[in-house]
Amino acid sequence: MKYRIEITPPDISRYRSGNTGVDYVHVMDSGKPGPSVMVQALTHGNEFSGAIALDYLFTEKVRPLKGKLTFAFANVAAFERFDFADPDRSRCIDEDYNRVWADEVLLGPRESAELRRARELRPFVDGADYLLDLHTMTEPCRPIMVCGMLDKGAEFARRVGFPADLLIDTGHPAGLRMRDRGGFGDPASPKNALLIEAGQHWEKSSVDVAIDTTLRFLQVTGTLDPAFVQPRLRLTPPAKQRVVRVTEPITALSARFRFAQPWKGLERLPRAGTVVAIDGDKIWRTPYDDCVLVMPSTAHVKPGNTMVRLGRYD
Repeated sequence: MKYRIEITPPDISRYRSGNTGVDYVHVMDSGKPGPSVMVQALTHGNEFSGAIALDYLFTEKVRPLKGKLTFAFANVAAFERFDFADPDRSRCIDEDYNRVWADEVLLGPRESAELRRARELRPFVDGADYLLDLHTMTEPCRPIMVCGMLDKGAEFARRVGFPADLLIDTGHPAGLRMRDRGGFGDPASPKNALLIEAGQHWEKSSVDVAIDTTLRFLQVTGTLDPAFVQPRLRLTPPAKQRVVRVTEPITALSARFRFAQPWKGLERLPRAGTVVAIDGDKIWRTPYDDCVLVMPSTAHVKPGNTMVRLGRYD
């Protein structure tokens, strides 16, 4: 299904030459002791509400109170080929930038446009104490904070206080995400990372979610003063946050994969055994009552790709 594009791709060309020697990466150093904090947009080139959020923060002249603050536009090459007539084409060039972050891939011999870019950004990712990755979703769905595979991510998201739905998942069979790399995926490490799915790719509301989440994240990490953050917030925080804990992913076996119904995301199916998807002779059913469907999409059907995740609220 095609969705209306309500937002305009921002002109980020003025951010190409930063102060790091790497295009589209800017580091602001307070000169005071404190954490190294990183916010990244354009992990996928067609998800540009995060780029609009970073553009807004640049124009607001954000500066860290302590430590270092890094803003990065990731897969700019994919973003630059955005086409209103075929918007999903700009998701990536050769492969998913957010599946290449395991050392055996990132430091291995294989080459791709996304791997080359990830290798450029690896020092900044590995040097960050706190990381926020700005994303959006294919289908219209309320925002989801992806907290990774550890409870420490959900605890961190509760401090941020937004959005209402928090996700603890099992990762992606197709490859390691940036937010799970190194200390971010180590329960013993003080490092922490979050990934916000701010709404459907091109909804106006996704921009507000991206901006608010980033501001709240930077306040919680001590990077920005509440006096700077609070007047710029656009959305009311939820009265309650809930954790969806993923138990298993459903991955495509073939290009014939299809859903049993046009799921949008965060549907709660009351009865175990409800048909979720069909792929040839394979039928997937809900394994328990009150099963929650997390980010279902057939936009990128390919054997091994995750089509939906099954979970339940804590």
